[in-house]
Amino acid sequence: MAHCHEHHCHGGEAHGAATAWIRIGLGAALLLAGIGLEAAGAAFFRSTAVRLAWYLAAYLPVGLPVLAEAWEAMKKGDVFNEFTLMGIATLGAFYIGQYPEGVAVMLFYSLGELFQDKAVRRARRSIRALLDVRPETATVVRDGREATVHPRDVRPGEVIEVKAGGRVPLDGTLLNEAAAFDTAALTGESLPRTIRRGEEVLAGMIATDCMARLRVTRPFEQSALSRILQLVQEASGRKAPAELFIRRFARLYTPAVTGLAALIAVLPWLWSLLHPSFAYQSGEWLYRGLVFLVISCPCALVVSIPLSYFAGIGAASRQGVLFKGGNYLDAVTRVDTVVFDKTGTLTRGVFEVQRCLCAEGVDEARLVQAVASAEQGSTHPIARAIVTHARQRGITLRPVGEVKETAGYGLETELDGQPLVAGNRRMLERQGIACPEHDGTLDGGTTVVHAALGGRYLGCLLLADTLKDDARQAIRSLKALGIENIQVLSGDKQEIVTNFARLLGIEQAYGDLLPEGKVEHIGRLKQDPARCIAFVGDGINDAPALALSHVGIAMGGLGSDAAIETADVVIQTDQPSKIATAIRTGRRTRAIVRQNIALALGIKLAVLALGACGLASLWAAVFADVGTALLAILNAMRLRS
Repeated sequence: MAHCHEHHCHGGEAHGAATAWIRIGLGAALLLAGIGLEAAGAAFFRSTAVRLAWYLAAYLPVGLPVLAEAWEAMKKGDVFNEFTLMGIATLGAFYIGQYPEGVAVMLFYSLGELFQDKAVRRARRSIRALLDVRPETATVVRDGREATVHPRDVRPGEVIEVKAGGRVPLDGTLLNEAAAFDTAALTGESLPRTIRRGEEVLAGMIATDCMARLRVTRPFEQSALSRILQLVQEASGRKAPAELFIRRFARLYTPAVTGLAALIAVLPWLWSLLHPSFAYQSGEWLYRGLVFLVISCPCALVVSIPLSYFAGIGAASRQGVLFKGGNYLDAVTRVDTVVFDKTGTLTRGVFEVQRCLCAEGVDEARLVQAVASAEQGSTHPIARAIVTHARQRGITLRPVGEVKETAGYGLETELDGQPLVAGNRRMLERQGIACPEHDGTLDGGTTVVHAALGGRYLGCLLLADTLKDDARQAIRSLKALGIENIQVLSGDKQEIVTNFARLLGIEQAYGDLLPEGKVEHIGRLKQDPARCIAFVGDGINDAPALALSHVGIAMGGLGSDAAIETADVVIQTDQPSKIATAIRTGRRTRAIVRQNIALALGIKLAVLALGACGLASLWAAVFADVGTALLAILNAMRLRS
């Protein structure tokens, strides 16, 4: 139904645009023919009644829709709007006999409106096309048979299959051992990502190397892609301060300039009553008032500024950054302090074996095999990291006996008929096995897994969380943007947090923090009213800090639903370097908004002054008004690239 509705909307837009072109074409043809007949001195065209009827026929196709808009707005209490301005100006031109100019004002205004609508539709369509790549069918396995159904009809827990080259219709966990996926639609990344068994695959990804089998985790409406599409569609409803200001400005500005236009026509008449020597010509001063009225129309500002923010949101979304509204696009430009959560934001949140320290006479492969064999049935992240390390090295895992696990210590089992113990130092000491005083740190703090077989100490594995590939680049990019106050908060031990911060070139790092500790830290930073704080996190425990900060930024690819819902900006790619991209996009949007304000006001003030002095005609006024609006729109659309 959603796609049918979308198609209907596009069809309605296309039909409306075609009708508008026909109306404009008819009006333009009659206007040009009338000007030609006047220039040729056609006898029948010298009659005022004929000229009025001819130009009315040219005016009605383009004028009636605008006058209808003005009437609808007035019925809602909005008397002074751009449609009213155009109506007064053109009807006034007819009143003083300036028929061609009256038609031209409405013709070019309608043409400008058409281009503006087209620009807005194109911006909206480009975002929809970018994000709404959900397949309309899913291959679900039911009772051992494949069935092709709409993704809405697939329930969580069911298994679906995606052929190589096919797009994933629903979020799920991978059942294959491993598969490669093109994630460009979601993250903007050009390189395929390898996803392993049990890891999450998101709707919109494309299976690239083999048929993928997935167990569905969320219904169609709650998939990551549906959520992203909804966020972008809602974003246009949240207005930036500049947009809100322009709306308030237009409400005051329009009646003010209407009054000024009336004064331009009336004041000279009053002056002539006091000074009879002053020759008042009503037609000339009414004409000047009409020129003033046309050029004062604020449509360049009213249209181009919201379009600038919408184009900025679209440009950011193509780079994997989702702003939830123009207000956040504006807010991110003021950020001068960035506070990062550590795990899952700057680090992968995935442990890896960094070193193996073997006892004398023990082969490293034997140590890894023993520990990985003991850990192969566990779902603990440390155990999974050790098993993955063994498989990557091609080490065959051996069957073990019943595993007894002691929380906070480790586990006991049997390997080749001998007791096997794997865990921390306290675990082995409980068994009466001495552990050598190994250096238990690796660049600032790791997790150490000791092992003993048959009462003999084998050695230990040192594991650590790893930095994301672009973590260092993220910090360098932020500093290049002039943001020097960068901090790290984490629930990890202070030693580990300090080490990661040192690797990244961050001076302020705070560890041993509970979620409320992060909130308190943000609260202390906010005590300085001049500071604008962005907090970057990914977990459910980060949601309070995200909500408290001036700009909350969530890692959206693997982040929790709570973090994504609370945040103002979502990084789809899970790449911290995209934070600098978000700030750059915000700054570029702000620059274009300022350019458009200066462009519109500068040109309008110049032509307003000329019109009031009688040096600008209605032709100049309409070209300045429509031309300024189109220039501002073209400038705003630069953001799309």
